[in-house]
Amino acid sequence: MNKDPLEKVIEKKVCDYAKQHGCLVYKFTSPARRSVPDRLFIPPRGLPCFFIEFKRKGCKPTPAQEIEIAKIRAQGIYVGVIDNVDAGKHCVEVQLDIY
Repeated sequence: MNKDPLEKVIEKKVCDYAKQHGCLVYKFTSPARRSVPDRLFIPPRGLPCFFIEFKRKGCKPTPAQEIEIAKIRAQGIYVGVIDNVDAGKHCVEVQLDIY
C-alpha cells in the first residue's frame, strides 16, 4: 500500500503555507481550457503571480497538462510542478523571495 500523501494533502499544506506568507490562493479552473495548473498564487507586494500543478509523489503531468504548462511558461509566468510538501514550500519561498 502506498504511504505517500495524496495530492490533495500536499496541495492543502502548500496552499496554507503560502497564505501564511500573504498570498491569495485560488483553485484555478478554466471552462474553455482543460488541463490548466491546479492553483493560482497571487503574492503580496506586487510580486508576479505564479501557478502550481500538484501531483502525488513521483507522478508527472499528463501530456495535455505539459502542453498547457508550456504555454503559460512561454508567457513568462512561473509554473511549478510539485509532488511533495517541502518542494512546494521551497517553491513558494523562491517566488516570494523569502528565506
